[in-house]
This record gives sequence, structure tokens and C-alpha cells, in this order.
Amino acid sequence: MLGYLRSLDPRLPRSVWIMEAGGLVNAFGNGITFPFLVIYLHNVRGFSLATAGLVVAAGNAIGLVAGPVAGPFVDRIGGRLTLAASLVLMAVGYAAYSLVTEPWHAFAASLVAGVGTGIFWPSQSTLLAGLTPVARRHAAFAMQRVSRNLGIGLGGLTGGLIATTADPESFTVLFLVDAATFLGFVAALPFVPEPRGTLSPEELEAPGGYREVLRHGVFVSFVALNVVFVAAGYAQFELLPVFAKNEAGVSETAIGIVFFVNTLVIVLAQLPVSKALEGRRRMRALAVMTAIWAVAWLVVLVTGAFLEAAAAAALFAFAAAVFGVGECLQGPTQGALVSDFAPDRLRGRYMALSTTSWQLGFVVGPAIGGVVLDVAPLALWPLAAAACLAAGAGALALERRLPPDLRLTPA
Repeated sequence: MLGYLRSLDPRLPRSVWIMEAGGLVNAFGNGITFPFLVIYLHNVRGFSLATAGLVVAAGNAIGLVAGPVAGPFVDRIGGRLTLAASLVLMAVGYAAYSLVTEPWHAFAASLVAGVGTGIFWPSQSTLLAGLTPVARRHAAFAMQRVSRNLGIGLGGLTGGLIATTADPESFTVLFLVDAATFLGFVAALPFVPEPRGTLSPEELEAPGGYREVLRHGVFVSFVALNVVFVAAGYAQFELLPVFAKNEAGVSETAIGIVFFVNTLVIVLAQLPVSKALEGRRRMRALAVMTAIWAVAWLVVLVTGAFLEAAAAAALFAFAAAVFGVGECLQGPTQGALVSDFAPDRLRGRYMALSTTSWQLGFVVGPAIGGVVLDVAPLALWPLAAAACLAAGAGALALERRLPPDLRLTPA
């Protein structure tokens, strides 16, 4: 047992651990607001669910533009400076939510935060990949999933204790704390080096750009598939709190506990799952992930149809735990595979397009999901389950097009 526990050590450089610490602080702030944003817009500010869904979608839509624009800057000036800029923008955007009284205010805050988010992921992922040896990238991205989810879960639990729709000012506290944690991550960046030494000036000036990236057909197919993963999976998990509150009478505190359960599963299971995936097929892992998510959404469907209050919260927590197991399969797979696809001189652009796939999924998912929740709340979950299963079939079909040396997680 002791030997097995030692084998779970991700063996990452010190600079990566500093990034994970900064990300943990930042994720805590995200967790405070993440489960409660739609509740705030709908139940506190009185916006319709469709409008609230469109506010969330608008931020992700602007990220579709910001991410690709950021990619060349990441490749030229490095991930650290662009990451710092993104964190400042997100701090401003989320602090602005506390001032919202009209829908246009919410859209403005969402757009500022969305620009920051669009820049954040390509810069952060490029920096993380550059600081980590190739053979340990799957462990680095798995550890990122642990730190982010631990922060989000603790934040969600804390937010559930603070937020109450009876006191709008309690949501102001959530947004200001979130903004402060973005700045906390900025404070950690001076201790992280910029991994620029591997590229010569000739390599940096070599022709290429997005035209070269888009000619990489397997990579483009892979990120297109990720759009479905995000829209049918993560984006619907974002709508679970408002469904739980309005359809099953689950309290804000219980919603925070539901998200904490999801986090706890990821924190405990991610490193063992990452270790178990070493030497195994990456695309099969993603297919299994979608099957697990489909099960989670069917549990949500049954819970919303037949249970209320505490009983519903307990089964929603079970569904969140099941969903978390699926997330653990993507953690060591998605980001590491994108890094392996990319040549060093274009890694920022590759990561930017990968980020775009996440942003597009979060545009499509909340927009469609919000409308379905308004019209027929119970219909959302079987539709999401079917989309997950279709995406899993697509992952298996794509596997044969991957280069043989990239099909397995490094052992």
C-alpha cells in the first residue's frame, strides 16, 4: 500500500507546484460564485432563466474571439504575461456582477470576464505544458484538475453558507471574494519562470500560424469533439443548481454540498485514475467518460421527477459524484494530448483552439439548456445523456486516425 501511494506522486517541477497553488486559490473564488451565478441572476435580480442562460453564454461567446486572438501573443511573449492580463480582466468582470441591476449590466460583466477567460486557458495551459517534461504532462494536467476542483468544491461549500436569496448583499460578498482570488493568482506568477529557452529566434519567426494548425485534421476533429463533451457535460452541470432549487426545492446550502461532493470525488480519485490510465488507450477513456456522464444525467432526471428537498439533494450529490468520476478520465487525457499534438512554436495557438472548443461548448450548452429548462425542465437530462453517448461513439471512431505513438497515455 505504501508503495502504491508513493507511485501516485505526480513528480512535477517546483514551478508547476507554484502554479497549482495559485490556481487553487483562484479556483476557490470560482467555486464561491460558480454554482450560484444563474440563481443570482434569476432569483435575486429577476431575470428569466433564458436571459440568465444567455448571459452565461455571452461570456463564453466573447471567449471564442479572445482565445484565438491570444494564441499568437502567447507564442511570442509567453504564457506568464498573458496569464496575468487574463486574471486581471476576470477580477474586474466578476467584481462587476455585484453591481448588476439590469440585464445589460450582467451582459457587460459577462463580456469582460469572458475575455479574461478566453485568454486564461491558452496562456495557463501553454505555461503548464512548457514547464513539465513530456512524459509527465498527463500527471500535470491531472494535478491541475485536482487543485482546480478542490478549490471549486471548497468555494462552493463556502458559497452555500454565505449565499441566500433573501439577502442580495450576500451575493456581493461572493463576487468580491472571487475577484480577490484572481489577484491572488497574479501574486504567485513572479515565482514561475517563463519556459522560453527551448525555442530559437529562427523557430519563433518560422512561417505557420493558424493556417498550419487548421490543416492538422486529427487535432481539429479532436477539439470539435470536445465541443460536444463540454456542451452535453460540463455546461449542463452548471445548470444543475438552478434545476435543483426550482424543481426539487433544494436549498443553497445543500447545493454547495452537492458541488463539494463532486469535488471530493475528483480530489480523491484523480491521481489513482491518472495512474491507472498510464499505458492505456486515451480515446477509450473519453468514451467511458461519456457513458458515466449519461448515467449521471439519468439520475438527475429521476431525482427531479420524484424527489424533493433533502432526499433530492442526496441523490443529486450521488449524481455529482458519478459525474466527477467521468471528469477524472478526461483530466489526464485532454490537455496532455493537445500538448502532444502541438509543436513548441505553435503551442499557444493549439491551446487557444482547444480553449475555443471549451468556450463554444459553454456557449451552446447554457443557451440550449436554459431554453429547455424554461420550457420542459425534465427533458434536458435525457437529451444531454444522448448527446454524451453520441460523443463517446465519436471518440472511438477518431482513435484510428491518431498517430500510433499518441494513442496511449505515457507510462
